[in-house]
Amino acid sequence: MVVDVTNSPSFEDKAVLEFFETSTRNVLAAEVKTGVGHHVALSIVGTDGLPGSGYLRAKVAQEKLIKASPIPYTILRATQFFEFVGRIADEATSGQAVHLPSVLFQPIFSEDLAANLAKIAVAKPLNGIIEIAGPDAIPFDEVVREYLAAHHDPRTVVTDQQARYFGTTLEKRSLVPGGNALLGSCHFADWLSRTAPQH
Repeated sequence: MVVDVTNSPSFEDKAVLEFFETSTRNVLAAEVKTGVGHHVALSIVGTDGLPGSGYLRAKVAQEKLIKASPIPYTILRATQFFEFVGRIADEATSGQAVHLPSVLFQPIFSEDLAANLAKIAVAKPLNGIIEIAGPDAIPFDEVVREYLAAHHDPRTVVTDQQARYFGTTLEKRSLVPGGNALLGSCHFADWLSRTAPQH
């Protein structure tokens, strides 16, 4: 089996599309030659519902190549990692304000994701998509507020429904999975209390 968790070094629209299309074609071609029986790929919850994001368009292109290949596959779509929240805040910052919509956000601890990915890799291929998320769906702006407060960061979170997330506007449920998702066990608040600097 092959587990593909590669990521593009550039998030620029054209570069990220070229990266995922080229790398996926190359990996799948090598798998066909060597008789790989299960291709597992990590993708993102909501990819096909957010065409305004060049990065997510590239993930859709990657998924299409996997589905069209003769290799049996499982695509695991995950929500954002807890560890990614700081970067999200930085992307959304203008001056001392972080502009974010109050949509639902259900991030996952990367270790919960890795454990489930390992189980899926040794299971039978689904030839389909499975979703995974953290245990709690929390308003996006609240998550970042909690993160900044825990890190003693003076920036203010401004709730702005038109604020863009990596180039795209979001609906209420754009970033959360459907009803049959796998759920991690670690809660964001617990992870934050363990990892934020203690003063």
